[in-house]
Amino acid sequence: MNILILHRIPYQKINYHLGIDHDRHNVTYIGTAKQLANLPEGLRCARLERPGLKDTASEVLAILSDLKLHFDRVISLSEYELLDAAKVREALGVPGASIDEVMAVRDKLIMKHRAAAAGLRVPQALPLAEFLVQGGAPWPGRTVIKPVDGASSEDVQVFDDPASLASALESRQAGIPRLDQDLHANAERFEVETFITGPLLHLDGLVHNGKVVALVGSRYIGTCLDYAKGQPLGSVQFKLDAAQEQWVQRAIDAISLRSGAFHLEVIDDNGSGDWVFLEIANRVGGADVVDTFEMATGIYLPAQELAILCGEQPDLPGSLRKTTFFGWFVFPGHHLPDGFVELDGHQSFCKSSELLRHSVLPRDTPLPRNITYQAFEVPFSGVVGAESTTALQAWMEALFAAVTLHPRLQEEVREVPA
Repeated sequence: MNILILHRIPYQKINYHLGIDHDRHNVTYIGTAKQLANLPEGLRCARLERPGLKDTASEVLAILSDLKLHFDRVISLSEYELLDAAKVREALGVPGASIDEVMAVRDKLIMKHRAAAAGLRVPQALPLAEFLVQGGAPWPGRTVIKPVDGASSEDVQVFDDPASLASALESRQAGIPRLDQDLHANAERFEVETFITGPLLHLDGLVHNGKVVALVGSRYIGTCLDYAKGQPLGSVQFKLDAAQEQWVQRAIDAISLRSGAFHLEVIDDNGSGDWVFLEIANRVGGADVVDTFEMATGIYLPAQELAILCGEQPDLPGSLRKTTFFGWFVFPGHHLPDGFVELDGHQSFCKSSELLRHSVLPRDTPLPRNITYQAFEVPFSGVVGAESTTALQAWMEALFAAVTLHPRLQEEVREVPA
């Protein structure tokens, strides 16, 4: 086949050659110069550079129109270019997820509407534009505002009640730059929903022909929102029962997700076992979800997702559950002042048998200014394993309580004797 890949995620995060035989297929990568720079030199493929000045779909279609190229598959594994890939497929008449199907995994209001229609419990929600017209929301208590297509909890804020949110928006003090600068111009890209208290879970897996063929459940330690505000985040795997597995399949059916990897987040309402659908993405999870999933199942998610997207059968082992449970953690640095980080309190944990690997950002490395879960970009990260979820959770909670991060100015680092 002739396969076009909209290349955005660094190659080493996907390892495309493990899922697509580049000698058998003619693979073309299209991206900006910076994006293409991380492709392996010896990889058999074609490279097309786009300017990166306009939206991805229009630039890709313009280049392909000039070159008169034909493709059998158009693939993107980046959440931010799934819609662009759908637009390119539609324009070229290439099979794969349609624009409507992609919108169901990109727009949080659409996905919640479909989940509710299928009988799943979801948070009450409405578009921000409707909230502004109504002057509030039909629920009391804590209220969340977030982008309808956001990720990593960027531009997400929680308020005590709808009235507090309305007041903050009116005074341009919501803490979301886009809305504080021009509320009405950006309102259509945001939603408002009721806050539900309880453990946050993520369910990761693979879908083939609409059926979940691999699945691992994990419980967050901390939250993505708290991570965005500077707190550590982790997750630990737990054993799913048959009813929970069926719940996940119902969610997949509700969204009409047909193929690829998924990252589904749910809230366990007050820890009662009553699951509330929060959101779903048609991609692999971030941080070390891919590695810990492989440790638990023997499945390298990106490779099998690529096989499915190319119309091939995924190569899955007979048993998907090992006796050891795995987890990951990350300590953020984006919230700290410019400078470098001094890590403390981690020393004894680095010697424990639960810690399978870890990464400490070198003291002379600048901190990231953006929210990132990448192990090589954050001050401290690691992968853990133990014989029970309880043991993993206790270990990670103790780690979070013990470790502290101290910013160090560049001048201070330079003064440290060699």
